Amino acid sequence: MCRKVSIEFLITAIIVILLPGTGVLYTLAIGLGQGMRPSVLAAFGCTLGIVPHILASIIGLAALLHASAVAFQVIKYLGVLYLFYMAWSVLRQGGALEVGAERRPIAPARIVANGIALNVLNPKLSLFFLAFLPQFVPANAAWPTAMMLGLAFTFMVLTFVVFVGYGAFAALARDYVMRQPAVMRWLRRAFGAAFAFLGMRLALAER
Repeated sequence: MCRKVSIEFLITAIIVILLPGTGVLYTLAIGLGQGMRPSVLAAFGCTLGIVPHILASIIGLAALLHASAVAFQVIKYLGVLYLFYMAWSVLRQGGALEVGAERRPIAPARIVANGIALNVLNPKLSLFFLAFLPQFVPANAAWPTAMMLGLAFTFMVLTFVVFVGYGAFAALARDYVMRQPAVMRWLRRAFGAAFAFLGMRLALAER
């Protein structure tokens, strides 16, 4: 039974992680603009940004977000503002995420911090884990909290591995992109528009 649940969890988690979102978008942008090593830092930051949501869902704080419209709206609009900031950062000339040979190097700590912030400021992640993790804990589990922590840790490891893969793909494509000025311009616009779209979608999201 436990083995069956673990396999189902792994399959479901991988599908969820593979779906494009803010973390994937950020890791791809860093991989294209900064290279392989910075993209690993971006993946690490995005993975760390999951921790508060996992802890919140396990100890029940996600239920507060679900019950309190004010708490949910405050965190949601902070996330919206940050996504719009990321869109501006990508679109502006010489921006931190510019794809090009004359790019500005980003401090490792800032790359990690941006990745953390992108996920921390998304209240729907807490609600996702509140609904997601308990489905894979058997009703007769002796230590359900410990089992949820184990599942959460597995989810984080899978997230990091998948995001590193995304970043590696972007870094490998970087040399080609840098030789194509038109491609660089359109990529910058596409990343900026994608961040803005995700911000608008979060702004319109209901609990």
